[in-house]
Amino acid sequence: MRRRPEKLASLLLRAEGWTTASSLADSLGVTPRSIRSYIAQLNARSAPATAVESSPSGYRADRGVLAGLRREADATSPQDRLHSLVRELLHAPSGLDIHRTAERLHVSEATVESDLVRVRDLIGSSGLQLQRSGPRVVLLGDELAQRRLVSKLAHDEMDGGFSDLANLRGTAGLQSIDPESFSPFKQELAATLGEQGFYVNELAVADVILHVAIAADRVSQGRALSGTHIDPSAQQQQIADLLDNLALRHFDTRMGAGDLHHLASLVLTRAVAPKGSTSEVSLDPMIESVVTRAVEHAAHEYLVDIVHPDFLRRLSLHVQNLVHRAKEQAWSRNPLTKSLKSAYPMVFQVAVSIASQLSDHLRLDLGDDEIAYIAMHVGGRLEHNRRSDAVLTATIVCPGYYELHELLRSRIDRSLGSSVEVTAVETDMTPDWAEITTDLVLTTVEPPTPDERTVMLPPLLTDADTERIAAVAARRRRARRLARLRVELGHYFHPDAFIRPLTVRSEEEAIRALGASLVDLGVIDQDYIERAVAREQMSSTAFTEALAVPHALKMTAGRTVLSVGIADGSLHWGDSRVQFVVLVAFSEEDREAFQTIFEQLVEVFNERGSVQRLLRRGTDFTSFLDELTAVIDG
Repeated sequence: MRRRPEKLASLLLRAEGWTTASSLADSLGVTPRSIRSYIAQLNARSAPATAVESSPSGYRADRGVLAGLRREADATSPQDRLHSLVRELLHAPSGLDIHRTAERLHVSEATVESDLVRVRDLIGSSGLQLQRSGPRVVLLGDELAQRRLVSKLAHDEMDGGFSDLANLRGTAGLQSIDPESFSPFKQELAATLGEQGFYVNELAVADVILHVAIAADRVSQGRALSGTHIDPSAQQQQIADLLDNLALRHFDTRMGAGDLHHLASLVLTRAVAPKGSTSEVSLDPMIESVVTRAVEHAAHEYLVDIVHPDFLRRLSLHVQNLVHRAKEQAWSRNPLTKSLKSAYPMVFQVAVSIASQLSDHLRLDLGDDEIAYIAMHVGGRLEHNRRSDAVLTATIVCPGYYELHELLRSRIDRSLGSSVEVTAVETDMTPDWAEITTDLVLTTVEPPTPDERTVMLPPLLTDADTERIAAVAARRRRARRLARLRVELGHYFHPDAFIRPLTVRSEEEAIRALGASLVDLGVIDQDYIERAVAREQMSSTAFTEALAVPHALKMTAGRTVLSVGIADGSLHWGDSRVQFVVLVAFSEEDREAFQTIFEQLVEVFNERGSVQRLLRRGTDFTSFLDELTAVIDG
């Protein structure tokens, strides 16, 4: 399966419902005709089954068939061939012969030579190197660096984390490991750690199992670790003993102290946290001080309530573990990174601010996955406030006949109590409708002029009725979220800060092109553009599959203006492709508006229908603003 059909399969497997060819084409940076060609290829490979269904509404994956097709992808694609070469080098101490490798892969020697150049790029900063002697190529480097390379292969090949543990054997090239052993190993490890007094991070535990399996496989080849720079603590020894037992039982491998202590430190710094009071855990005062300053800075910049002793201590413990992982270069993957970015862009932005401060003071190079773990801490702290904001008020209008109104209220509380709060009940047949100011009006009596808040109900509620209430509540909640953006649209956009088409070759070029118009308007200076470029280098601002929102971390613009660029087709942005780039320049005075505008803009561009409408009709500044307003108004 070639690279673009493979990416198309990923998009279709993630999509809910039907997706148009033009939308898929924009995401991949190709034409709709190419999309039809890729889908024909996928269906030809899956015949007689159909991997991708088509209709006037677009395309939709048969998830079972398409997922199976991806697992059976042709191993001669450039990416798979590259990984196959790396696995061969890792498992052959004496190296590989280029002539024999070309014969085995049924490709030319020139192709293998080209692939070896890509291998050098892959291992560039890993501490590994290729040594060439005639046709023979050997991979040189220490054992820990080689294991990190095995882990990288598995991470690169498996989409969205390690939910399919049995697949790890193939992707990581673990020749000695029975794929059926992964699941029981995981279950017993998690259960025993819980019994021993640890909270287990399920997102990271599969990643830990990968490292244990890699260690077991390498030990079986006579490649054990001689030691680790971390002295074993009592907790580390406790976990090392557990891993020793489980590896012998499930992977049929006895590991030495060097491997066990290294793996135990990974478990302690990645997958578990002690139960009970966090005050019982030793915390480095310097790290706690740095984290506190970083959180206070983010709280001030983005007006979020996160400066709380419990939160600070938990995050400090996480960062302390992160520092230990950095020493081992054992970064932790997070399968929820993309969904966190698109669903909670402001939470992720606060995490980026914290990560930026940590990077500066602790000299850490943090990627999106590690930032996403910080975002989960931030999101957990803010969740209570977000829940409160999401609850809608409602008035029930139901004539007082026996206890009908009480039954109606009871059923609504029971079915929708987490999202709808009934604050008033009107039992009069002719209430003063103008005096009802709640978000929703749930009524058994038809009002003179029903509006978007009104839900007509029978006296005895059915499941279909509660679903109708939930649907109206969702629309009202969205309208309330977007109200601020609708009001501010005219203030924040400027006709001289609109570029269509945006023709650039890189993220930095796009930022500089959009920033130049803001400099001309006197909104920002060149330093703001440089800081926006630096922010982009830290973490991609592609928050949806259509929109990138580059910006500087500090709000130093003279006034708030959003500079808009629309590509013809799409632009490469980080690991994604986008059609819209909005450079955000916020002033200190508009600090309070940043969260609302930032989140709601991302929400609008997370909807495929809205994106397609804006692409088709937003041909100039006036039409773009008109269409954006129409999209927000629904």
